[in-house]
Amino acid sequence: MKTTLLFTTFSLGVAAKSPHHGRASISEWTPPGSDDFRGPCPMMNTLANHGFLPHDGRNITEANIISGLGAALNFDSTLASLMFRMAIIANPEPNATFFTLDQLNVHNVLEHDASLSRSDAFFGNNHVFNQTIFDQTRVYWTAETLDANMLANGKVARQIESKAFNPNYTFTSNTEQFSLGEVAAPVIAFGDMETVHVNRTLVEYFFQNERFPAELGWTTRSEVVTLDDILHVQGTIGNATSLITQSPSQPAQQRRDAHWGVGF
Repeated sequence: MKTTLLFTTFSLGVAAKSPHHGRASISEWTPPGSDDFRGPCPMMNTLANHGFLPHDGRNITEANIISGLGAALNFDSTLASLMFRMAIIANPEPNATFFTLDQLNVHNVLEHDASLSRSDAFFGNNHVFNQTIFDQTRVYWTAETLDANMLANGKVARQIESKAFNPNYTFTSNTEQFSLGEVAAPVIAFGDMETVHVNRTLVEYFFQNERFPAELGWTTRSEVVTLDDILHVQGTIGNATSLITQSPSQPAQQRRDAHWGVGF
């Protein structure tokens, strides 16, 4: 995929000026204040907590998303623009040019049932980290290095739990694509995108603190992340969610879908 800009990565201790909140750095973190907005997406919240997005969670523009995802995660500008266009629908204003993190909380727009770390809207708060829900997910993370099967198992288990107990359970085909993007996000940020492996400790730290695991030794990856990378990781995890096994003589075929969702 052709791109117009390659972002310079930010290594541990190298900071950049943020017009919204002090200095943006993977090693500098400030939790949200009482008047700051946060949403259901751990990665968006984390970017705001580190100053890569406006710390107050307000007025997030396409330029904010491009610079923030580029600096923190080395995302290609085309990919970052795509993610902005997917998120801007959360702002109900016509021709909106920004969104706020609390606008992402509206149920069944981008936020959805069977989150890895949030309760369903039917049961109350759908955007604040829920340790009980997260524990339901990570019980399927059975090794120090997570692979596509473990990540898929946690996702499927949360869907079964939600479907069994939430009378308003909703999970459309579009939701599935966003969900796969969300499950893929820790691999893309912290893991090996080729093998779809990621260190469990880094992922748990990220979810539970909404903070980049810099103090655990993580640094921004050196290679630029493109849409092709996202599709590879999502596709691998998507294949692993299938409960149908193949016969030994049946050749493996990767499920292809031109409408894969890209989660944050």
